[in-house]
Amino acid sequence: MALLNMFKKDETGPIEVDPKVEAFLDGYSIEVMPRTAEKIEDFRDLLPAGTRVYIAHIEGTPIAEMVATAKRLADEGYPVMPHFPARIIKDEATLREWITMYQGEAGVDQALLLAGGVDKPHGDYHSSMQLLESGAFGDAGFKRLHVAGHPEGNKDIDPKGGTAEVDAALRWKQTFSETSDADMALATQFCFEAGPVIAWADSLKAAGIDIPIHIGVAGPAKLQTLIKFSIACGVGASLKVLQKRAKDVTKLLLPFDPDQFIGELAAHKAANPDFNITNVHFFPLGGIKTNARWAIENGGSSAVPVSLSQG
Repeated sequence: MALLNMFKKDETGPIEVDPKVEAFLDGYSIEVMPRTAEKIEDFRDLLPAGTRVYIAHIEGTPIAEMVATAKRLADEGYPVMPHFPARIIKDEATLREWITMYQGEAGVDQALLLAGGVDKPHGDYHSSMQLLESGAFGDAGFKRLHVAGHPEGNKDIDPKGGTAEVDAALRWKQTFSETSDADMALATQFCFEAGPVIAWADSLKAAGIDIPIHIGVAGPAKLQTLIKFSIACGVGASLKVLQKRAKDVTKLLLPFDPDQFIGELAAHKAANPDFNITNVHFFPLGGIKTNARWAIENGGSSAVPVSLSQG
């Protein structure tokens, strides 16, 4: 039975799913941390089989916890993509040790490489480009490597404003992608306004950067929660979408979901099949179960996880 026939907003009938949104959500991924993952008894009750699960590596999280989380998710049938934040990796020996641990314990063959949110590097690395240059992932036969994308710029990379350094890094990554055997993609920070994201994606294509984009989307959460995380994560101009809503104090405690943002991107993708945003990547800021339910109710699966079908 199709999933959309199994979820009901009320007793009047099945949820109506926008086919454009359903197509856009195909192959979506989601992000977890070890401390949030341990609260989930079984991810098979929440996520469709084959969903790519990123594991965020926050400074101070022991590598053993990261690897244990990867093994648990892999054992439950999910392809795992751990973060490798350059600035918390001491040296090449440490990098290769982590790769060996992930491969040996969880069969990991994909990774998200990023600079990481640490001001002062812990060792030899300060950027994802250095991790790529090390050759460690190629030597280990990693099949997929994702790197960060910044639709609204990044003040850590361009502290004086503008996008000169971000753009230069993207050109470097494009060149690397042309010589790498690994499939590459840009995984972006979450945003809230579709128009500027579309313009950014189009500008990359015009500049000859054809690495597919996996757009970051904040899952449903209270408005206060989203504003807090947006400020902490450096979300730029699209934060105004939340701030405008926050002016109505009656809405501060109400859920804010990505319906409009994803709907507009999905409509653009349907009208422009060559649009270079190919996938959705969820940040479940309001909780994994809440995000999983929203995705499924909007057509992001073809099979019903047990616990959600039971309400």
